[in-house]
Parts: sequence; structure tokens; C-alpha cells
Amino acid sequence: MNRDLVAGAVLLAIAGAYYNTIGNIAESTLSDEVGAAGLPRLLAGLLALIAVVMMARALLAVRKSRKAVAAPRASDEDEEENASVPRAAGLLLIGAGYVVLLPFAGYVVCVALLIAAVALYEGAARSWVIPAAAIGGATLYWAIFVKLLGVHQPAGILIQGWLS
Repeated sequence: MNRDLVAGAVLLAIAGAYYNTIGNIAESTLSDEVGAAGLPRLLAGLLALIAVVMMARALLAVRKSRKAVAAPRASDEDEEENASVPRAAGLLLIGAGYVVLLPFAGYVVCVALLIAAVALYEGAARSWVIPAAAIGGATLYWAIFVKLLGVHQPAGILIQGWLS
């Protein structure tokens, strides 16, 4: 059985269990139209959608492989599956670096570095696009979280010292 099909089924079960626990969230007198359970319901629905897409994709891959008449050989997909653990470990190290640097460099700088590091790690061509995407993405995330949603992000010790 395909691992993606099993993973999709597990994710779908987790989404269902998560959705069932949302009913335990108490409504407050300060709640708006969406309520306290609005975002969790949205997240449960998105998780279920991702699970269904994974399962459909796995079933299509199985169907496609059954139609193939060529002799079995190591495909690019097999090589990618074998490289997935070191690849995930590299991304985890990049994320850990983000967490370590965040109190010192601040949110905007760290998000820009995170975007650039992930792009380079994934093999993006070294060009002006990477710093532009990193700066633009960091600015966009800062605008969304700090200005639009009012979620304050750390400025960082280095930035605070520079600004004062």
C-alpha cells in the first residue's frame, strides 16, 4: 500500500478527531460572528482537504504505475523518497536557526533569512530574485501580522540597540 495513501488516511482521521474536539471550546460573551471555534474549524477543514488530496494523488499514482508496461527501474520518485529524510533534516536545521536567531536579529530579518535559506537549500538559482523575494516576503508577513492582525513580533536585541 502506498505511504501517501496511509498518511492521507491518518491525516483525515486526525482532522476528524480535531474537528470533534472543537465542540468543547466554550463560547464567550465577547465572541464575534465567527466565534472562538472559527479558526480551529477552518484548520480542521484544511487538514481534511490536504488529506483527501494526498489520498487522491496516491491513488492516481498507483493507477498510473499499473498502466506502465516498462520494466521496473529506480525512478526519480524512488530517489526522492530515499533523500527525503536528509532533506527534512536540513529544513529542520534551517528552522532551528530561525528560532535561535529570532530574539537577536528580530522577526523581519529572520523571516527574510529563512525565505532565502530555504530557497537556496531547495536549489533556486542564485540571482536577484532570492533577495527580492526574501525582503518582499518578510515585509509582507510583517505587514500581515503586525499591522493587519496586531500580533507584535520581536524586534530583536540587535535591531533595538541600533534603533535606540
